[in-house]
This record gives sequence, C-alpha cells and structure tokens, in this order.
Amino acid sequence: MPDAVQLLRQDHQKVQELFKQFEESEDRQTKKQIAATALNELKVHAALEEELFYPAVRQEIDEEEKVDEAEEEHHVAKLLISELEKMTPSDDHFDAKFKVLAESVKHHIEEEESEVIPEIESEIDGAELGERMAERKEELQHKMSDGASPGGRSRKSSGRRGKNDRGRKSSRRSR
Repeated sequence: MPDAVQLLRQDHQKVQELFKQFEESEDRQTKKQIAATALNELKVHAALEEELFYPAVRQEIDEEEKVDEAEEEHHVAKLLISELEKMTPSDDHFDAKFKVLAESVKHHIEEEESEVIPEIESEIDGAELGERMAERKEELQHKMSDGASPGGRSRKSSGRRGKNDRGRKSSRRSR
C-alpha cells in the first residue's frame, strides 16, 4: 500500500497525463471523456487533501499560509470544475476553461511537491495516513460511480437541504 506522499504523487501524475491527453486530442468525444475523468479525479483528490492530508500538514508545519494557499487553489479549481461540468466540449470556452484549470492545477502540484511535501514528508506517519487516504479514496470513487459528489450529495440533488442536513457544521475549521 502506498504511503500518503506516494498516493498524492500518483494522483498528480495521473491528472497531468489526462491534461496532456486533452491537449493532444482533437476529437470532441475523446476530449469529453478525458475531461470527465480528470474532473472526477480532481474532485476525489481535493477531498482527500482537504479531509486528511492538509489537517496532518497543519499539525506539523509552522507556515499555515502554505496550506491556506493550497485550500484557496482548491476553491478556484472547484469553481472551474463546477462550470465545466455544466458545459459540453462544443461550448465556447470549454477548451480554454479546461486549459486554465489544468494550468492552475499544475501550479498547485508544483508548489505542493516542491514546498509542502519536502517539509512534511519526514514528519508524518506516511503509512498510516496513506492507508486512511486509500480507504477514503475508494469510498469517494464508489460514491462518484453511484452519482454522488465527494461532498456526499447526489449530483441529481436539487441542492436543497433535507431535514437531516440542517444545522450540520462544515468539516472545515473556522478561523
């Protein structure tokens, strides 16, 4: 089983390869499939980082600005992902929006791998965290295949809260 850093790097390589395939493709249907795969991979990866990796990083490093910046980069990526999911490859700006997402994610990966990971790699229990991340990734992928977003709500949902959702606090820490 990969440790946490190996798992993150594998995800990074996978999405970078998908970005490359998208760039090289000229077929709209192929681009649609590549984009859909990339968007799902990114949603699962972001959830893993936000739920498990970043909290572990926050406990170990003094520079919380790095994690704050990474979370803001996730926020921007999620906005672009949401917009792309409402589009088709034949829409104006689909390719441009996907390329902007790719560039943003590539920048995020570069910073994470050159600044955050080297600082944290020897400080965390990578095997234990990796095991939890692998389990959570499997859960998230299963939810995605069943039509739910990593946040737990079905994509088919109206977005309205049910009576059981009222008063539920966000999993993100307030500052």
